Amino acid sequence: MKKQYKIIPDPEYGYLRADPVPTREEVESYYQEEFYTAKRFNDSSLEVQKEGQSYYDSRWEGIYQKCNEFFGGRKFSLFDIGFGYAQALLYFKSKGIEVAGLDPAPQGVEYAKAQGLDVYQAGIEDFSCVGERRFDVVMLLNVLEHLRHPQEILKSIQRQLLKPGGLLVIEVPNEFNDFQMTAVNEYGLEEWWVCPPHHLNYFSTTSLKQLLNKCDYDVVYAQAAFPMEMFLLMGDVYVGNSALGKQCHNKRAKFEEVLRRNGKGEKLSRFYQALAELDLGRQTLVFATAPDLLSDS
Repeated sequence: MKKQYKIIPDPEYGYLRADPVPTREEVESYYQEEFYTAKRFNDSSLEVQKEGQSYYDSRWEGIYQKCNEFFGGRKFSLFDIGFGYAQALLYFKSKGIEVAGLDPAPQGVEYAKAQGLDVYQAGIEDFSCVGERRFDVVMLLNVLEHLRHPQEILKSIQRQLLKPGGLLVIEVPNEFNDFQMTAVNEYGLEEWWVCPPHHLNYFSTTSLKQLLNKCDYDVVYAQAAFPMEMFLLMGDVYVGNSALGKQCHNKRAKFEEVLRRNGKGEKLSRFYQALAELDLGRQTLVFATAPDLLSDS
């Protein structure tokens, strides 16, 4: 019998999460038996990422530019937790950045090593494999929503991975947003994004900032991604329709491509910053630093 979960506000940190929190064994069993066997990492297969490489590269470029701005143009090192098929690592390496990462999946690790990347196969909750190494930037892209105790991972990153004055980059789905809930009410849809034990935690920009602040990080920048649920509200009900969903994604990618090609990339970023302030957008991307790191970190 499939385990039943409720979605509740975490009583200490405020973000929404599955209750009860599954055991580590239950989560590992799910990933080994279902998630990794489907060859899905960071919510995208290698084939999907290759097919949409220009779109994904624009995401990595945006992160690179913001990190570059933060460090004043000096070179920085980067560690990616849960790198999947390592497309972000490869992009940053192409920029001359020292990169490394870890992932639990042997398929992704083997692929990354074949590309000449410095990577570890390890559980997301265990950084001991890294030893004494520390990095200027630590990334968690579409990872935090999967973790049983996200606050503990954020604290461990401070202690074990991030250099003093370093930058933490987190991207998560922006769930239970007003556009989603309106679509649920308008079309009688179920809350399709609720899917434990795959996603255990459900964030908005506001709740992610709150979690980071309570874990002694200072948020320095936040932006959303295109609000895909707008298509739902305009009548393109892509829930359960992968072909229509792909069409909507392609329109979103075209929207961004045309703006950037016509010199409006900065205005696009400001638009996405404004959406983050409203807790709208399909994803939320947050940059935070931890100025009060212990001296031995």
